[in-house]
Amino acid sequence: MTDIRVAIVTGAARGIGRGIAVKLAKDGFDVAVADLEGQRQEAEETIHRIEQEGRRAFFRPTDVSQRDQVFGLVDDTVNELGTLDAMINNAGICQIKPMLDVTQEELETIYRINLFGMVYGVQAAAKKMIKLGKKTGHIVSASSIAGFEGFPILSAYSSTKFAVRGFTQAAAQELAPYNITVNGYAPGIVDTPMWTFIDEEMSKLNGKPLGQNFKDMVDTIALKRCETPDDVAGVVSFLVSDNARYVTGQTVIVDGGMQYR
Repeated sequence: MTDIRVAIVTGAARGIGRGIAVKLAKDGFDVAVADLEGQRQEAEETIHRIEQEGRRAFFRPTDVSQRDQVFGLVDDTVNELGTLDAMINNAGICQIKPMLDVTQEELETIYRINLFGMVYGVQAAAKKMIKLGKKTGHIVSASSIAGFEGFPILSAYSSTKFAVRGFTQAAAQELAPYNITVNGYAPGIVDTPMWTFIDEEMSKLNGKPLGQNFKDMVDTIALKRCETPDDVAGVVSFLVSDNARYVTGQTVIVDGGMQYR
């Protein structure tokens, strides 16, 4: 009998999160689908796709900015699905605003979701994996190409994604004695609702027609096509596989050749 493998994916109701959740189901994982309560209907579609792959799934409403909810998500996942092998800290938001106009409230909001939520996910998953006596474990978190290069009008967002990389490197060293790998992924221009929002907000600032900013960014990609959630999911799939057992502390850029670092 094949051992059960279980993954948690936050922000899994749609976009990149859904792509990752479905890909991991294809890889043989049962999946806890975590997202905000308001995304329940979209989360059900993610669960349907996971179940089509013959895997188990359930929806756990979770606001990652709240520490107790993230720890509760991990506890409920083990209670529902039996164990925990991989934690994917995918949930996040974006802000499009000139640096001088970013308010205290906006800064606190994006940090609580993009960084605090990621830290809580690493802590909760690692503690649970250690308690379960797992021989191996994988934690993977969302950075961005904006976490390698600061972009104008994305100052707050970029700073959170740089911080994800730093925390990933430190956590990888602390968790290495437990054989838990900690890595990240850094997407580029992905055709998701987030980029629809980014395009709309950039249009308000620079006056370009809707869709033009998105097209201009896609034109900078070496592979000359927009990235898809499946492109990102393939990298995450690798990072939680045995093929990546000697990879830790890394954040993998997956952008089609926009950046080479």
